Amino acid sequence: MTQTALFPSLDILPEPASTPRQHSAKLWLPKRVVFTPAALDEAFGQQMLARVTAQGLEVELLKSNRLTGLRGDDVRETYRRAKSTLAVVCAPPGALRLQPTPPSADWQMNLAEGCPAHCQYCYLAGSLSGPPVIKAFANLPQLLQNTQTYEQPGRTTSFEVSCYTDVLGIEHLTGSLAECIRYYGRREGTHLRFVSKYDHVDSLLGLPHHGRTRARFSLNAEPVVRKIEGGTASVEARLQALRRLALPRERGGGGYPVGVVLAPIMPLPDWQQAYGQLLDRVAAALDFDCDLTVEFITHRFTPGSKNVLLDWYPNTSLDFDEATRAVKRNKFGGTKFVYQPADMRQLKEFFYAEWQRRFPNAPVLYWT
Repeated sequence: MTQTALFPSLDILPEPASTPRQHSAKLWLPKRVVFTPAALDEAFGQQMLARVTAQGLEVELLKSNRLTGLRGDDVRETYRRAKSTLAVVCAPPGALRLQPTPPSADWQMNLAEGCPAHCQYCYLAGSLSGPPVIKAFANLPQLLQNTQTYEQPGRTTSFEVSCYTDVLGIEHLTGSLAECIRYYGRREGTHLRFVSKYDHVDSLLGLPHHGRTRARFSLNAEPVVRKIEGGTASVEARLQALRRLALPRERGGGGYPVGVVLAPIMPLPDWQQAYGQLLDRVAAALDFDCDLTVEFITHRFTPGSKNVLLDWYPNTSLDFDEATRAVKRNKFGGTKFVYQPADMRQLKEFFYAEWQRRFPNAPVLYWT
């Protein structure tokens, strides 16, 4: 595996040994908050309004259900405006037609779209249309009720709520994740899954989840998080949040099933050392018996996402050289650029072996 070829700028490099950064994520407080009339007609929308005003944020009450004023003079200005805007809206009728989302879960159930973080490999780039505004859905109770029609008797049906947002990154303004946890906690035969790069978990610890929510944290090597995951919690803060959610209730924790999503895996220089250190830190944080899983996701991009990301982050050090990648096509004819087969084998062998050595009882859910 040619490491320097993947990062020709050598901008993402292992750093000298030092005390890991400890910082918690700064609470996201948008510069602009708008509510549509339809959102204000919802009882849950009124709860969101109370949360937003409790943070001291000014609220703009729109005259129609159409969002305006999000575009700037250029792509970068549009990005900045949208990323600093929270729009509380009602999800459209199409949101009631759930989409399967393997291998993460059976179904995708979105409580919001858009994310306050600034990750330079953003999974949403090219996936959502229009400016990347953060839209929270005020008709969440309706969306949750609708998921009952997707439950399958005789087996557990899983629902993923993190496909299009970071649920913890906006929870202080929406309360939507707690609403989901309480809802699925009451429904036997269901399972809720969420993943986050934020660490504000206090409000989740005492919720009656009844083991039906798996709380996962997206982790990466220290230099990757520092360089290209802007606005998120440090690795250490995420690990401590993971620990708190996993700890039994009698030890002051949340007693949740938990998970690690190691993503996006990238063969930066000295990647074995960097990721080995990360796995050691996970083991130190989870030094007690808990229900743990892991998901391994390598870095990939589509032609569309590449163009969007280079508009958003023109100075990124990420590797977007299609010539070094293999092409992967889906059943709909879409194209993704992934690592070469030999490189993927080397990465997979390393991560499976190192994970098994540290966590022999924690299953790998998938590698992609």
